[in-house]
Amino acid sequence: MLDLAITGGTCVLPSGTHAADIGVKDGRIVLVGGPGTLPEATTTVSASGRLVIPGGIDPHIHCQLEWKVTGFPAIYTDPAAPVSRAALHGGTTTLIDFVQCAHDRTIQQSIELWQKTWKDACYCDYGFHLMLNGEIPTSHFDQLADAIQDGHASVKIFTTNIFPGSGGQLMMPHGHIWETLKVVARQGGIACIHAEDNDIVMFMYDKLMRENRVNFEHMAEVHNTLSEELSFNRVIRLAENVEGAALYMVHVSAATGVAALDASRARGFPMYGETLHQYLMYNAEDYKRPGAQVYHTYPSLKYPEDQKRLWEATNRGAIQAIATDELCCPLRVKLQGSRIDDVTGGNAGVEPRVGLMYTQMVTKRGYSPAHFVDMVSSNAARILGLYPRKGALAVGSDADIVLLQTGLEKTIRASDLHETDYTPWEGHVVTAWPTVTILRGKVVVEEGAFHGDLRDGQFQKRKVADDIRSRPAV
Repeated sequence: MLDLAITGGTCVLPSGTHAADIGVKDGRIVLVGGPGTLPEATTTVSASGRLVIPGGIDPHIHCQLEWKVTGFPAIYTDPAAPVSRAALHGGTTTLIDFVQCAHDRTIQQSIELWQKTWKDACYCDYGFHLMLNGEIPTSHFDQLADAIQDGHASVKIFTTNIFPGSGGQLMMPHGHIWETLKVVARQGGIACIHAEDNDIVMFMYDKLMRENRVNFEHMAEVHNTLSEELSFNRVIRLAENVEGAALYMVHVSAATGVAALDASRARGFPMYGETLHQYLMYNAEDYKRPGAQVYHTYPSLKYPEDQKRLWEATNRGAIQAIATDELCCPLRVKLQGSRIDDVTGGNAGVEPRVGLMYTQMVTKRGYSPAHFVDMVSSNAARILGLYPRKGALAVGSDADIVLLQTGLEKTIRASDLHETDYTPWEGHVVTAWPTVTILRGKVVVEEGAFHGDLRDGQFQKRKVADDIRSRPAV
């Protein structure tokens, strides 16, 4: 007997979109069949009139991140519990956060410290990127190899310190990047790059402050398109000279970044791009609106022409995944800074992402449901080493399943969401929203009722597939 049957829905399967029923046993999908073909199940969920998709994957979130800017006390962003609860309400079943690999600890010690903050503290499944900052100790290279083999398949690198108040500890020198890429490539991992040209960024901070143009509406002049162009091309050329190196360029924000990815992919190199729904739906003109700090993240919003190119790149181009760069804090913290050097980055976006992107992609732009699923789930799973365990409705996959009600006109309100006290998507109308979310066969959200448990979330070891690292396979 099946534990769970999902019947009567239109399912987005790896083979395409079909009317199908899905059978679940012991947390995994064991049967995918035509309507009415499943054996008896202990529990049956009707998906009639709904689109059935694999659970969303947000590959870029920051929980309990210490945030420090000049002039304000340090704060910590929200922990995994509220973020993961909101994720499940929004149809996302897997989150990938970042382990801060401190220089005064071994990489394994850093991982264990971070695991303690997540174990029995997350409602959904999760994984970790390893974040390496600055001139990393030589001993960390061997430790990094061990960590990748143990299932931490991706490594985060910064080419900039982002803003003056960061303490200057984020940016990794290019020699260290080169060596890190060699280690990651040998071990079969992938490097996740926050790429901006630090010289350009810091010069522009100084220039605008000298000119007394310090309001954050000038942020796109600091984190500018030239900075993205220079840094993307430099780090891509480094990777192209390391056998087996693959890059996942995080939060691509400008047309220049897209062009750099396009060019390398055309040369046959395994380069992948992630953008954020903020960049797709807001631009630098929105910085002029009241309370516009809620739209900001790092790198900054760019210009309408960059938005246009980003959207083009999501159409089977250089952008394969849409993330949030989730950094959840109260509105009072998000609004506390108003200058180019003190505004808080990131925002709360993990819950509305799936509904927003369905609206923007399928309803407004005519993308297929399968293409939409790739962008919010399957491609991140493929690139970052979770597929087909995650990101697929297939026999053997984890039963992470979302029933999406389409054809709606739902207005997003912070008061209806499950995270913090504001949303940058206030007032947006969406045409789809999850009604049921299932995590490894357990119904955790049903028609707004939450049935999750903090012990539900499981850590996910990852291994990047050889084809992802050998060519631009997605």
